[in-house]
Amino acid sequence: QVQLVESGGGTVQTGGSLTLSCVASGFTFSTYTLGWIRQAPGKEREVVATIAWSGKSTYYEDFARGRFAISRDNAKNTVYLQMNDLKPEDTAVYYCAVAAGWGGRWTTSDFQARGQGTQVTVSS
Repeated sequence: QVQLVESGGGTVQTGGSLTLSCVASGFTFSTYTLGWIRQAPGKEREVVATIAWSGKSTYYEDFARGRFAISRDNAKNTVYLQMNDLKPEDTAVYYCAVAAGWGGRWTTSDFQARGQGTQVTVSS
């Protein structure tokens, strides 16, 4: 049974930083792509970033590129999302998600499972 448990969310001021973590179990972590998806109030879910099984390939949506960094530790079955220079529009529930394979542009439908999410609130 796939389990993805996120942590690290909270409330920060504009310009602040947060690091999200996601511990995975129930599958061979080191052979899958991991990603972060978010959903803001009243909006559809959107991909934030993805990282290939090896950690050598990453993908970022335009809003995340240059401010966010995704990484993984296959020995700990953990994926991270370092978020810097946070803005009020980054306020959302952030979900860890798992996908098979690696491709070009990512959409939320590419992921097979996701966690329960962690709330990130950025105050102005």
